[in-house]
Amino acid sequence: MSDSTTEEMKYGERKIAEGQLITFPNPRPGRIYDIQIEMPEFTCKCPFSGYPDFATITLIYVPNEKIVELKAIKLYINGFRERYISHEEVVNVILDDFVAACDPLSAKIKGDFNPRGNVHMIVDVKYEKA
Repeated sequence: MSDSTTEEMKYGERKIAEGQLITFPNPRPGRIYDIQIEMPEFTCKCPFSGYPDFATITLIYVPNEKIVELKAIKLYINGFRERYISHEEVVNVILDDFVAACDPLSAKIKGDFNPRGNVHMIVDVKYEKA
């Protein structure tokens, strides 16, 4: 039996690698309402040690014309699993990508990182449409 099958990307890995933030039309444009999405299984890697970092990422936004599709954001978020990126940078990158894809009226992303070495970090970033 060959190990070549274990070297091929699994279908989930392919979907994650292809992951983009897909949107659909807001069914209630003009109405101000909040959408909150919580992603409790976020992982990335410390750019200094290579150790895994775990967090809960919470996104709260007021949509404009577009809504983010939930499966798409799940795949997008899972794409950080093997990336070497700091807590501060990852939360800012997620906000930048989300704003570029959805053009919300406002958005807030909170990265609540699990404690490591007796240190607990929370990073909040905000966006307000001008």
